[in-house]
Formats: sequence, C-alpha cells, structure tokens
Amino acid sequence: MFINATGVYVPEERVHNDHFLEVNGLTSEWIEQRTGIVTRSKAKPEENISTMGLEAIRDALPKLPYDIKEVDLIISASYSPFDTVATAAHIAQREFGIEKAKAFSISSACSSFINALEIIEGYFAINKASKALIISADKNSAYSNEEDPKSGHLWGDAAAAFFISKEQASEKDQEILDIYTEGLGHISKGPEGVQLRPRDGGIMMPEGRDVFIQACTYMPKNVLYLLEKNGYGLDELSYFIGHQANMRIMANIAKQLNLPDEKFLHNIEELGNTGSVSSALVYAQNDHAFKKGDLVAITVFGGGYSAGACLIKC
Repeated sequence: MFINATGVYVPEERVHNDHFLEVNGLTSEWIEQRTGIVTRSKAKPEENISTMGLEAIRDALPKLPYDIKEVDLIISASYSPFDTVATAAHIAQREFGIEKAKAFSISSACSSFINALEIIEGYFAINKASKALIISADKNSAYSNEEDPKSGHLWGDAAAAFFISKEQASEKDQEILDIYTEGLGHISKGPEGVQLRPRDGGIMMPEGRDVFIQACTYMPKNVLYLLEKNGYGLDELSYFIGHQANMRIMANIAKQLNLPDEKFLHNIEELGNTGSVSSALVYAQNDHAFKKGDLVAITVFGGGYSAGACLIKC
C-alpha cells in the first residue's frame, strides 16, 4: 500500500489556555504543565467534519498523481459525526463526483484512522478496491463541555485526507509497510475510560489517569512489535508520531524507548487533542519534510479502549 497524497484543514481560531480560568478554574500554567497544550483549534459554528474533510481533500488534490474519480473506496474515520446517515464519505463522493466508490463511516475513538487503513488493506487484498480515500476529522468543540475540569480544556478541531493506492502511483509515494490494530475493551477501565454520549454531557474522560497508563503502555509496545516484525531496529526509526492526547505521554514514551526529542513529531501545543485525526494530521503536516528512506511510525490509543500502529517507509 502506498500514500499518494495528503491534505489538511485546521480552523484558524485558537483558544488560549487563559480562556479556561473563568470557565472551569484552571490556570494556563496548570493546563500546560499537565498536558503540553497552550492553545487549541476551534472550528466555526457552521463547520463540521464533512466541511472540514472537503477542505482537506482540496488541499491534497494538487499533489494527487491521478484523477480523484479513480478512487473506488471512501472511508470517513471519526467519532464526532455531524450526520450519522449522510456521512462525510458520502458528502465527498457527491462533491467530487466519485461515482464508482464504496462509501461508509467507521469509528474506534482515536484509533479510527489506523482502523481505516487496515480496512483498506483488506479491501485491497480481496481485490474489491485499488484506490482509497480516508477522510479523518473530528469537531470536538461540537460535543465538549468546557466547564468539565477533567477534560473540557483538551479538545481541538481539524481534518486530514489521505489518498492510498494498492500499487505505487508515483515516485513520491510513501509505502505503508505494515498495520496493526487491536480492540482493548476488556482491559482495565475499558469503555468507561472515555465517553461521548451526546445527550448526556458530551465528550468526557472520567478515567484520565487510566487512559494515560494504558496509552503509555500500548503505543510504544505496538511500534516495537511492528519494527521487529519487519526486521528493523529501534535505532532505524526516523520519526515517532503518537496520538496527540498529552505531551506527558510522549515524554514517558521517549524515556521508555530512550529516543531523542527530535524524533517525536507533535502539534498538541498549538492544536490540542484533535481526536482521531491527530496522528494523521501530524504526519500530513510534516510529510513534505520526510526524506527518501525515512522510517516513520504512527501509533494511537483510543477510548473504548483500542490501539493500533502503522509503519511507513518514505
């Protein structure tokens, strides 16, 4: 599998930590020290995951080495739907006239993007698709409760688009070497760790400490698994991209793996926790700077619980 083009859309508005002092009593210093977040992106009221997804696709199109109408599989990966019937995948299909594509939406919390990659791998393997589009987006501000002192200050909004092909489409393509996902609903706090119940308080993280512990365990574990499986050593890894939930998680992983800070790519300090798109967004924001031969790992942990990783050779 190959990444042919990526695009991003990040809303212009930034909400500074200072905003939360009067809202939930947390100081800017307290938030930054515990999360690494200084500002977070916020979509306009009229924006949603579909509109943001369309903008991310438009950002990718100038780099796409084939006609978008050749896409035969579209997957929307998100946990913050605007419409549960007309999904972002269907909106994109209509907007760009992608008439021959299968289109649907999937959700596995912040693991959704990696799960979408694995679904594409399956469709390619059984020859039911050859060119795919992932629209990964979350509008957390539509569901977050800023008054919640446990997680109301965490969330950001953004979107990314990834075009994936079974065969290499251009010399600039980046190869997805391997993908791994796992459901973890059976471990520890599981489905009670993070919740999004639209009619019952919106998005919340009642078990933040447990989420932290599990993320620090599974995100590095899955990267090490993929490296070993594919014959690479940790020292050969060029960049580590983790789900952008908390900078302290990244610091913990860096210490576990003894990796230097320059190998960790992140955007949480500016954009906050952008949910299921966060790791994909970091990759797309940096892919222009990757050199030929760079080895990049994306690893995620999601509420529910779930986890996954992928290994990419540039």
